[in-house]
Amino acid sequence: MTPADHLRTFDTEHEAFIAACARAGSAAPVASCPGWTVSDLVFHMYEVQYIWHRVVAERREGFDGLQLPARHEGEAAVAVLRGEHAAYSAVLAAAPADTPQWTWVGMQNLGWLARRMAQEIVIHRVDAEQAAAVATGSSAPEVDPSVASDGIDEFLSVFLNTSHGGIAGSVHLHCTDVDGEWTVRPAGNRLTVTREHAKGDCAIRGRAHDILMALWRRGPLSACEVFGDDALAAAFVAASALD
Repeated sequence: MTPADHLRTFDTEHEAFIAACARAGSAAPVASCPGWTVSDLVFHMYEVQYIWHRVVAERREGFDGLQLPARHEGEAAVAVLRGEHAAYSAVLAAAPADTPQWTWVGMQNLGWLARRMAQEIVIHRVDAEQAAAVATGSSAPEVDPSVASDGIDEFLSVFLNTSHGGIAGSVHLHCTDVDGEWTVRPAGNRLTVTREHAKGDCAIRGRAHDILMALWRRGPLSACEVFGDDALAAAFVAASALD
């Protein structure tokens, strides 16, 4: 996916997120975010975009001194979220994707941040869809395979090494419905990732949506095929710190 694709995904998934939140209702619990309701989820997305909008627009190199936004509820919460998203998305689209940008993992660029925002809203749209499915008895729509494969790649490059988790072997991940293969190997207290077909001590094989959901712990690993060391696959999925 290109930076332009990420910005389009950011916008379309944001509208889907708002629609799913409306179907679920503000008081509905969000099972994948224990203790949260849909109202908390809406505020979280507003807060994330509010903060990063100002980091980008003001060319900040950290969060120090940023005043957090006030919380709104109900229709007012949706209105301020829509306004914030429109303004922030416009700021991201206005500058070249290779514009250097500070992030919490060091200097990146606006293209990197657009991808992070796209994948952030994808996962929280899933949270809202799952809450709506419980509230209404409907089924939760899945993530587009290409977006999901990109999300797996982003997860492995950004979130995987937040915690080594004692992984003692190599893991191969293989999407069956779209391009996407990765091999993860321990290297000291880190994990290295290569985009390749290779034999691992275990393999996690399945649709891109199912692999992405397992990595983000929004869906069961059992939705994928696991070959080799089952315990290693489970430990791998549990290793990254997502809080």
